[in-house]
Amino acid sequence: MAECLGVYVLIVSSGSNKVHQDSLKTVCFCFGSVNKKMKFIKKKTQVITSQERNGQYLSINLGFALGVTFGVFVSRGVSGAHLNPAVTLSLCSLGRCRWIKLPFYAFFQVLGAFLAAATVALQYYDAIQMYSGGQLTVTGPTSTAGIFSTYPADYLSVWGGVIDQVIGTAALLLCILALGDQSNTFIPDHFQPLLAGASVLVIGVSMGSNSGYALNPARDFGPRVFTYIAGWGEDVFRAGGGWWWVPIVAPCIGALLGTLVYELLVEVHHPSQMSDDQNLSSTCSTNSPILRLA
Repeated sequence: MAECLGVYVLIVSSGSNKVHQDSLKTVCFCFGSVNKKMKFIKKKTQVITSQERNGQYLSINLGFALGVTFGVFVSRGVSGAHLNPAVTLSLCSLGRCRWIKLPFYAFFQVLGAFLAAATVALQYYDAIQMYSGGQLTVTGPTSTAGIFSTYPADYLSVWGGVIDQVIGTAALLLCILALGDQSNTFIPDHFQPLLAGASVLVIGVSMGSNSGYALNPARDFGPRVFTYIAGWGEDVFRAGGGWWWVPIVAPCIGALLGTLVYELLVEVHHPSQMSDDQNLSSTCSTNSPILRLA
C-alpha cells in the first residue's frame, strides 16, 4: 500500500502543482510527458501557446523530478520506495528483494498510477472538456490522451522506441544503484531522494523528446488503462502502431541491462569487506540504503 501511495504522490504532485487553470496544455506536467499528443516535440505547445506564462521545457521535467522525490519521501520507510516495477525487478535479480513480492509491488504501483490519473482527470475535467470540445481523442489537433500516458513522436518507430526506453531506463538504474551504493560514495540518507529526483530530471532533459521518457511500466500503464475506461477507448492501445507495450517491456529490459552494467563495472570491484553488509540483504527491507532510495 505504501508503494501505491508513493506512486500516487509521484504522479499527482508532479502534475497538479504545475497546471495553470487557464491552459490545458500544462496539464501534461502531471506525467512529464513530452510527446506528439500534446504537440510538444514539433511546436512546444505548452510554452508557445501560453507565451511562456505556464512554464517551459525545463519546468515540465522539474515537475516530474520533484514528484519522484516526494514519492520516495512518502513511501521509503515502509516499502523502500521502488515506485517502479522495473526497479523492483532489478532488485529481485540482485537478491535484494524476494521474487514473491514482485507481483504485489507491481500491482500496487499500477494501482497508484491509475488512481492518480483518475484524480487529475477529475480535478481538470472542465479544462479537458473545454480544450477537446467534449471529444476524448487519442490523435488529432485536440487529442488529450497524451496528458496521461506516453506516445511516440511522429518520426519514431516502435523498435526505435524500444531502444529509447531501454537506454533511458538503463541510465536510471545506473543512477539509482550508484546513489544507493554506500561502498562507492557515501551519501547522507536525507539527500538520496533529492538525488533520485535529480537523476530523473537529467534523463528527462536529455532523453525526453522521443517519447516522453516513461521509464516506468506502472506510470504509463495505469493511466493508460484509466483512459481506456474513462472514454478514450481502444485507440489508447492502437495509437503509435500499437505503442502501448513498449513502455511496459522496454523499461524492464533496460533496468536489467543497467543493473548488469553497474554490477560488472562497479559493484564487483568493491573490496569484499566493504560490501559484505549489503550482500546479506535478501528482502525488501529498508535496512539496505539502496532500498530506501530505489
